[in-house]
Amino acid sequence: MSSVSEWRIPLSDLDYDMAEEEAALRVLRSKWLSMGAEVEAFEREFAFSVGSKYALAVANGTAALHLAFLALGLGPGDEIIQPAINFVAAANMTVTTGASPVFADIAGINEPTIESVEISRRITTRTKAVVVMHYAGYLPHMSRISEICRNHGLALIEDACHSVGAQYLDPEHKPPHGKMTGNLGDIGCFSFFSNKNMAVGEGGMITTNNESLAKTIRLLRSHGMTTLTWDRHQGHADTYDVQLNGLNYRLDEIHAALGRAQLRKLQKNNERRKQLVSKYKDQLCGLDGWVFPFENYRGSSSYHLAVLVAPDQDHRSRVVRALKEARIQTSLHYPYIPSFKAFNAIPADSLERSKEYAQRAITLPLFPGMTESQIEETCSIIRSST
Repeated sequence: MSSVSEWRIPLSDLDYDMAEEEAALRVLRSKWLSMGAEVEAFEREFAFSVGSKYALAVANGTAALHLAFLALGLGPGDEIIQPAINFVAAANMTVTTGASPVFADIAGINEPTIESVEISRRITTRTKAVVVMHYAGYLPHMSRISEICRNHGLALIEDACHSVGAQYLDPEHKPPHGKMTGNLGDIGCFSFFSNKNMAVGEGGMITTNNESLAKTIRLLRSHGMTTLTWDRHQGHADTYDVQLNGLNYRLDEIHAALGRAQLRKLQKNNERRKQLVSKYKDQLCGLDGWVFPFENYRGSSSYHLAVLVAPDQDHRSRVVRALKEARIQTSLHYPYIPSFKAFNAIPADSLERSKEYAQRAITLPLFPGMTESQIEETCSIIRSST
């Protein structure tokens, strides 16, 4: 198995330079490592960038989802509708809270985001929330989904881990048209894992415009305590109360400082990703039997992933093998969640599009520092292997 160092063209790569180095050194020089001034600044800057009233930094994207579910009071007996094509975090956190995941199908091979009709037909008296995932940085039909949630009194949670910097543009300008991801539902959840558009290694953010939810999340992320060590260090408090049975999902200062540096590069890097995806489309769209999802997408995307869907499993395996032999890294976003052993007992009917997508999708290299010649080489191998 090839190691990361052996890939000539990796799946992703960091855009790190003196900005991140200085950010980390700034924290080390301050001699304050746990949640403090850097985290507070990161939260303010992130909230401003996405247009939300509240942004709360957390340990990672999974923690963000867990806290979202807890703050909304989701638990045993409740059902949370969510896509079957997603990273397993949302499903795992659903089970962790005691609720039941109800998997919904994608709209299609060319639009692998959760379908509004699928949501409607899976609503029961136990349904309490819907999770939408902005796959690869592309948004589903949020106006339809928002209306469904309003009509049924359901909480709407955005798994926005792929979509930082993207904006919802509705063809008919219906709400929530014009809003950034993280503001399209009750709570938005972001990840800053090392392969994300904003990469800090581990880290996440929760956004909301609901003051009550923000207050609850702030308590839950730090043991339910009313003050932090940083508050007491500054002399703002000398004791604390514990108001909720909380967790330790705090973000530290170094990751927050790196996040601030990455946030400043986000718009430029997302634009570069857009250019690279366009290059992939020029090379691969029209390839007989192959599909480039979101080929005709007219909205605003973060262009987190470049995914190609093969005509069948055999074609997929052949191309993946040829790219690996050329030391070009690929991946799969994502395996079909109900196929995992941990979810075998959970009913998952009529999800044929999701099953098929998971069998045929190939995630291709994409990162801001990628060159056009690397894309041309990748596409040349794909064409010659079909």
